[in-house]
Amino acid sequence: MPIERIGGEVKMPDGTRVPLSKAVRAGEFLFLSGQLGFGTDGTIVNGGVEAQTRQCIENAKVLLEKVGSDLSRVAKATIWLTDTADFGAFNKVYGSYFPSHPPARSAVCSALMVPGAVVEIEFLVYHPA
Repeated sequence: MPIERIGGEVKMPDGTRVPLSKAVRAGEFLFLSGQLGFGTDGTIVNGGVEAQTRQCIENAKVLLEKVGSDLSRVAKATIWLTDTADFGAFNKVYGSYFPSHPPARSAVCSALMVPGAVVEIEFLVYHPA
């Protein structure tokens, strides 16, 4: 079964092209690239970890809808936070999207590549054809 790359070209707010696919379908799985809190204007949203978490997940929802999927099919999430003190606020927003039967998850604290970003979320999604 071939690998399908999903989504158009990815650019940073300064116009620099980023060599990645927004998502890749391999067999019955979708692998979403890490979602950052980029708003529709291409910049990181204001409002700290809660606003950025919400934006990350909304961005993922848009991408999933384009391929006929949704958050209910998320099998695994990997989370990066820049500050461990944000973990509680992050969980409050994240939990509102997964109120029951949440996916498996890992979370780590580290610096992120985009200035101003405080959270990044990557999803692995079960999506049979």
